[in-house]
Amino acid sequence: MFKGFRDFILRGNVLDLAVGVIIGGAFGTVVTSLVKDIFTPFIGDLVGKPDFSAIAYNHVMIGNFLNALFSFLLVALAVYFFIVVPANALMARFHKPVPDAPPVTKACPECLSDIPVAARRCAHCGQPVA
Repeated sequence: MFKGFRDFILRGNVLDLAVGVIIGGAFGTVVTSLVKDIFTPFIGDLVGKPDFSAIAYNHVMIGNFLNALFSFLLVALAVYFFIVVPANALMARFHKPVPDAPPVTKACPECLSDIPVAARRCAHCGQPVA
């Protein structure tokens, strides 16, 4: 019973998921701080007060939604430019193109049958191959 549990825990994808959740939670704090402490004050300096919560139309408070939408877009931009783009560049550096394998067959000059590259005589027509 414990052997099955141990095998389950030690599988690569379970450990990868656990590390991903932990790192994701920690990085979520960094991204939230980036948006809250750097982007939002910077935008506030450019356009005035960046708080839209006072905006309403016929007693419908759309300002909070605008704040949430704006924060989401900033978080998405931060994640894309600070995680996705560098990770894609790093993965492209590690994944070099695989060279093509040398051919294992060649065409017989007489009958055009496929024969092994090392063959000296065609198995189909019996002609010598150079």
